Amino acid sequence: MRIFYIVFIILLTTTGAFSQQNRINPANDPEAKLVKFYPNPAVSQITLSFEKGYDKNFSFQIFNFIGKKVYELASIAPKMTVELGDFYRGLYIFQVRDKSGKIVESGKFQVAK
Repeated sequence: MRIFYIVFIILLTTTGAFSQQNRINPANDPEAKLVKFYPNPAVSQITLSFEKGYDKNFSFQIFNFIGKKVYELASIAPKMTVELGDFYRGLYIFQVRDKSGKIVESGKFQVAK
């Protein structure tokens, strides 16, 4: 029985070491984020700026956490600010779409009032 525990502990420690080695390093991620948004959590406004790959035909949408679209902008600028005065406290998901409707970037942010 004691041998079983020793083998079990060795397997757990070895498995943990392998799983840490296989993690993806975000600095080497080829699909780096296009949009930088701040502050998060936000109170009155959130600012979005494109790091690279900006296109004037992109559209911008915000959904509340149950999936209802609460904000949409058909054409966006390289840097823009969204006022959150009409937003309730909670989590929101944003999507940036190209002219064909394909999601180019998505993320989430929190409104803390």
